[in-house]
Amino acid sequence: MEDDPHVKVMMAGSILRKVKSRSWKKNRHFRLLEDGLTIWYKSKWVGKGHATFSVTDLEAVREGHQSEVLLNIAEEFPAELCFTLVFHGRQGTLDLVAESPEEAQAWIQGVRKLIHKAQTMDEKERLDQWVRDWFHKADKNKDGKMNFKEVKTLLKMMNVDMNEDHALHLFTMADKPESGSLEIEEFVHFYKMLTQRDEVWKVFQDYSEDGEKLMLEELENFLQTEQHEGEQSSQHAQELIDRYEPSESAKKQGTMSLDGFQMYLCSQEGSIFKPEHQDLYQDMSRPLSHYFISSSHNTYLLEDQLRGQSSLEAYIQALKRGCRCVEIDCWDGGDGEPVVYHGHTLTSKIFFKDVISTLKEYAFKASEFPVILSLENHCGVEQQAVMAQYLTQILGDMLQTTLLDGQVPQQLPSPQELKGKILLKAKKIGGLEECLDETLTDEGSDEEEMANGDAEMESKQKSNMARELSDLVIYCKSVHFHGFEHARSHAKCYEMSSFSESKAKRLAKEAGTDFVQYNSRQLSRTYPSGLRTDSSNYNPQDMWNVGCQIVALNFQTAGLEMDLNDGLFGQNGCCGYVLKPDFMSDGNTQFNPEKPEEWEGYKPLRLSIQVISGQQLPKVNQKEGSIVDPLVRVEIYGVPQDQAREETGYINNNGFNPVWNETLNFTIHTPELALVRFVVEDYDKASRNDFIGQYTLPFTCIQTGYRHIHLLSKDGTAIPPSSLFVNVSISELT
Repeated sequence: MEDDPHVKVMMAGSILRKVKSRSWKKNRHFRLLEDGLTIWYKSKWVGKGHATFSVTDLEAVREGHQSEVLLNIAEEFPAELCFTLVFHGRQGTLDLVAESPEEAQAWIQGVRKLIHKAQTMDEKERLDQWVRDWFHKADKNKDGKMNFKEVKTLLKMMNVDMNEDHALHLFTMADKPESGSLEIEEFVHFYKMLTQRDEVWKVFQDYSEDGEKLMLEELENFLQTEQHEGEQSSQHAQELIDRYEPSESAKKQGTMSLDGFQMYLCSQEGSIFKPEHQDLYQDMSRPLSHYFISSSHNTYLLEDQLRGQSSLEAYIQALKRGCRCVEIDCWDGGDGEPVVYHGHTLTSKIFFKDVISTLKEYAFKASEFPVILSLENHCGVEQQAVMAQYLTQILGDMLQTTLLDGQVPQQLPSPQELKGKILLKAKKIGGLEECLDETLTDEGSDEEEMANGDAEMESKQKSNMARELSDLVIYCKSVHFHGFEHARSHAKCYEMSSFSESKAKRLAKEAGTDFVQYNSRQLSRTYPSGLRTDSSNYNPQDMWNVGCQIVALNFQTAGLEMDLNDGLFGQNGCCGYVLKPDFMSDGNTQFNPEKPEEWEGYKPLRLSIQVISGQQLPKVNQKEGSIVDPLVRVEIYGVPQDQAREETGYINNNGFNPVWNETLNFTIHTPELALVRFVVEDYDKASRNDFIGQYTLPFTCIQTGYRHIHLLSKDGTAIPPSSLFVNVSISELT
């Protein structure tokens, strides 16, 4: 890539203006370092102070005025000079202004190419890159060499606590020219010897007759016996050799070396997640009420709901994560402009029209399936009319404002039929029936509503609701919940109610079957309690157990609850829609999550997980000498009977290649609803354990056999090459 003209400009370096606000704009010298992955920057005036970040930390580059900060200074700097670097997870953004359009383009295109290259690396390149990054980090005098003392310090930084004699022996072997120091290639070789994995070698030995290589039929035997692959294993064995075997001569002979075997096990195909469930694999032509829908609460917030910052960036981040239901809290603003913020608090305000423009741009980048716009409307009639105008003008055809086939539906349309559409969820004057038959007088529609017991509310609504806004609500009319009995006899499929977490939990416990049946016909939304001022989350599993589709979470708050959300929606192409199990879509279902064994389709399974080893776990405590004491906990989330956790013992002082070899067993009563979460923690007997990494996936997406689990950070972003090596088996309860 060094010959690429854009990358050349980056390597030569540029003065770019770093912008934090209208008043904070400072020149910084930015350049791409020789490794092609590290961007270095410093202020011209500060002596030695500089900062760096890696291209692998970046998720995207946005051109022009695409952040609040740059929109704020749009009149000062034209769009062709501006761009925003977006970091993964919750690391935020960096707004920059170049001195010329050419220079801005060089950085925009150059960073994009480097991000693409980093994303398309295979496991081997990624591991090499990771080792090189550490080498550069530790090479304090930048002479490209490391003596044994420096290597020992580096190993400590990498979480390796090892026998000094053994390390010295390997160091001497890697130091071919006997110079007393290792250059980067030699260090990579040293590292590979250091990470030879006995536990993988043992599995390899079990299937290799000569202990050197796996013949095609030996690999096939392994795939059938251990990985539980059926008929397709012979063709698959050949594909794996072609894909992962580094030695050309072994490839020609149709054999696999230990290196190739380890690379296969560490690849996506060797991961615990079924590859065929990564893509869109579910039927998308069922009614909306038959799907779980990834949903966000207070989407505009980046932090807590008392003093946090309201931001367009928060909408972009949620939509890019596959979120399909976003929330907008609207209030009357000055100059007739509706604003979005958390009312009666100190959270900052953003314009409603800017939120809608952001939605238009980002709604369908991660998924083509419909987005539901949940409107918390606190505006007066005048500004509601302004909102309606913005929705129709900005979104145009994207906004679903008519019935699909001109008929009042008996069931909701499907995600497939609503592809590329935005649905407004809000209160509505009257029902869809009246929209079709405008000849009905207002009194007539009121009488009809009276049967629903909502007449009084309806007429009150008419006076404080703009007809223009009401008319935009088609398939998601917000109504008050009057109980399951009332819903059975009166409710329309396009009506939906919202439940606070405590009410939803109570109903799930008292009337599980009724709630499941209700959710098979119409949508329901649940949201966190107003007491959660720190924007913490409730456990979404309780709501999914009764089939609630729109379980709204604070996407801005990392932790267990968002791990579960990411885990459930990590399947089906991350499109934000996951088909509910069939027994939850049947209006006459007798399923009750509180008593799964009474349901006729009850088929419990046994899950057995042998936790074998861990690889390159990140340090938690950055103190020079500290090394983690890791343990692994497996947690099951599902119907109440399935909630369980088991953990291994901890390993003293080894975050590098801890070996546990412990088996954890579980009984899963309702496999279709269960999520499995693997958590790695640093054991601490004096205080709470520190979090190291986690990975969560649906039970139905698990591949059995010898598998790697690629760990994620608290933010849900990858932390390569950290992983766990496990052997998973699933069997019927006899």
